[in-house]
Amino acid sequence: MTTEERLAERIGMIRRELAEASEGRYPAPKLIAVTKTHPPEMILPLKVAGITDIGENRVQELRGKLPQLEGAFRIHLIGRLQRNKVRQIIGDVCMIQSMDSVPLAEEIHARASAAGIRMPVLVEVSPAGEAQKGGVPFDETEAFLRQIAPLEGIRVEGLMAVMPLTADEALLDSLFAKMRQLFDRLRETDITGIRMNELSMGMSGDYRIAAKHGATMVRVGSAIFGPRN
Repeated sequence: MTTEERLAERIGMIRRELAEASEGRYPAPKLIAVTKTHPPEMILPLKVAGITDIGENRVQELRGKLPQLEGAFRIHLIGRLQRNKVRQIIGDVCMIQSMDSVPLAEEIHARASAAGIRMPVLVEVSPAGEAQKGGVPFDETEAFLRQIAPLEGIRVEGLMAVMPLTADEALLDSLFAKMRQLFDRLRETDITGIRMNELSMGMSGDYRIAAKHGATMVRVGSAIFGPRN
């Protein structure tokens, strides 16, 4: 089996599982292939398998890959972003999914405004309050959105979350449900300049649960490429 055939088979299986997990209650989420640590020669075959969007975690790694990717994909920055790295990705990524502080929002706003664009972003929320991970504290999300709403260089399109690394499916189920409830509530809340179009949650170990609770995007790496040796 060729690399392209193997990737297409895995991607097809994941998409079927996403459709089944959505149960007709929600549209199946967009599949974003997480390509961190993978070289361009492993990423480019994803295009043949129907992938249009990829997610990268590290700015330096992404910068090294850009010349070989040649605009083949829409690229999402999904990892934690330092303020001094923002200028290196403005204009090269279609969305920053990990915005979680006012200083970072202000830096993205300033860099995007200088470039004459309005940068699509997601606000990363911490549903479980894990100190070692990024994310706005769950109960402070609305206040955070209201604080950054006047920044015209960013366009908030929704929320993103990274769940705890656990085999406790009941806990994960409750956290995904909690995120969907927050998303729905904020969608009904009138905050000028804030949109709730995207809910990015779910990774290789839990994308089925995410789809069940209405994720609009899932970020999947090892389930597509296989485990790292």
